[in-house]
Amino acid sequence: MVKRSKRLKSAIESYKEEIEKHFLKLENDFKEENEILARYHIKEIDKSLIATLEYKLDLLGVKKEYSALIKKYKDKLKSYKKRFGIE
Repeated sequence: MVKRSKRLKSAIESYKEEIEKHFLKLENDFKEENEILARYHIKEIDKSLIATLEYKLDLLGVKKEYSALIKKYKDKLKSYKKRFGIE
């Protein structure tokens, strides 16, 4: 169980970094007015990265401790959706 917990913690950190990278790319897409790539990054963050991060947190049993972080990501994503008129 310890080994699994360690791997899950590592995976969680990796997903958090990946989400931040996609948000940076999304900001760049917004500056360049590239709606196609922006839609891709929004979908990737929403459907893949955040969902998987929530799943990993649930497996580790610490989802409640990270609920503020998940909410922050979702709110940030929602603001980008509004910027691009997606919803």
